[in-house]
Amino acid sequence: MAAARHDDTTLSPGLDSSSVGSHARQASQTFDEGKLVIAIDFGTTFSGVAYGSSRIASGKVQQILHWPGSPETFRKAREFFFWLFETLSTMTNPFIPTCILYDEQSRVLAWGLEAKNASTISGTSRYEWFKLFLDPRALRDKSALDPRLPSLPPGKKPTDLITEFLSCLWEHAREQITRDIGAIADLNSADVWITVPAAWDARGCALMRQAAIASGLVQSAYPGDNAWRDRLKIITEPEAAAVHCAHLTDLYKLLPSQNFIVCDAGGGTVDLAVYKIIGDLAHLEIAEIAARSGANCGSLFLDLRFRALVEALLKDHPAHLDLASLAYFMHSFSEADKLNYAGRSDDETVFYFNCFNVEDPDDRSVGLLNGQLAIPGKLLREAVFDPVVNEVLDLIARQLELPHRIDALLLVGGFSGSTYLKTRIEEEFGQRIQTIARPPDSDTATLRGAARYGLARRSLVSQFVVPRSYVMKVKLPAEPEDRVHRPAFIRMNDAGREICENRLQYLVQKGAIIRKG
Repeated sequence: MAAARHDDTTLSPGLDSSSVGSHARQASQTFDEGKLVIAIDFGTTFSGVAYGSSRIASGKVQQILHWPGSPETFRKAREFFFWLFETLSTMTNPFIPTCILYDEQSRVLAWGLEAKNASTISGTSRYEWFKLFLDPRALRDKSALDPRLPSLPPGKKPTDLITEFLSCLWEHAREQITRDIGAIADLNSADVWITVPAAWDARGCALMRQAAIASGLVQSAYPGDNAWRDRLKIITEPEAAAVHCAHLTDLYKLLPSQNFIVCDAGGGTVDLAVYKIIGDLAHLEIAEIAARSGANCGSLFLDLRFRALVEALLKDHPAHLDLASLAYFMHSFSEADKLNYAGRSDDETVFYFNCFNVEDPDDRSVGLLNGQLAIPGKLLREAVFDPVVNEVLDLIARQLELPHRIDALLLVGGFSGSTYLKTRIEEEFGQRIQTIARPPDSDTATLRGAARYGLARRSLVSQFVVPRSYVMKVKLPAEPEDRVHRPAFIRMNDAGREICENRLQYLVQKGAIIRKG
């Protein structure tokens, strides 16, 4: 059966390959006692790996904290580039930059920290943010791609970059897990859970699944292991984060039958989902009660807007617009001001950003003062922060339009650490939502929640709301309307009856509540 895909409609072949079909399969999986579970939070800007087993650390989730790319690796690089990424080059960090470096033949030279830290060399190209190429709008229409995203390497598709990055990530993860648990047998038969944004449709999830399998995350563990592909599980980011947050219900005094929103604000995407608590903590389940939503309005877009502002201010001062200078400005903003910026209370504050080059140090008309770029707080708010934060507020407001009382809103993800984002959410929705909080370990909530979901050996999320309609093509007896609008699709069957071959019928309608399994 072939058919077309519409904005809120997915055809039944996609149903098997992704969200609804995979949810049903996952719910019916039988989990082996002591089986190793590995979770991968593949993010737009950063990625992480967690794992666990009932036989390891009493079943607690473990995270990989050691990544290739120590500071010593780059001491021969330019002093600036070493300083610029020194913060990232820590040996104990739960996340690694989602970044890959290619040579002129599009061969992988480095990944993660090593790719991020590498100084610009002729013939090499660094690529980031390629996860955004699987956004539903980009898959439907290439012109919908954000023009600020870098182009792809010649001859490569977005899934090629994902596959190659995940291959490098997986190879390192295997080494680290083997070193930690002292065995590799479980790795070959482990269940691997990979997170995807809530807004992705069936096609994006299917492409992610193909890339993950091609990268070797799962493989046949023994002769006759024909179901090895089923060990790769797809879970949405807010669903994973909700599992983590649900285990903090005592912290926020949430009770059975109460509802909470998970706002997963990451580097590239912001995803929202609404859940109801079912049962007590010992037998905890949560049920999705509204369709998930999401958009590309993560903290990355603050960086892109800040860069555009700097380029606009300094358009007549090219000495400050080379790659090293822009990276210097971006680092100062990202490390010092992006999360700590307070909003309107900073309107009268002037933020100073040191220039990398010593040439052309003064032009008061654009804010160049003694080798520093001075940007008023009000301009930062209006040009950088408000356009992105307002998109997040719109997402939350649309969820609150639904007829469900919301008892708590829990902020997770790296962007949730933004002082201004949390302040605006409290100002906008504080009168309607009793508890607005950023839980402990909020930056790793999605990663840890995905691992916890797998370790539970049961479906912690008991139901979900179908985010789009699924339709299938059917053959039905021709009706008068068919003879007018679809005459080319009317055929005579063997029984001599007129049949219309181009009729669409709902398999699942958008907003339907589906019990997992």
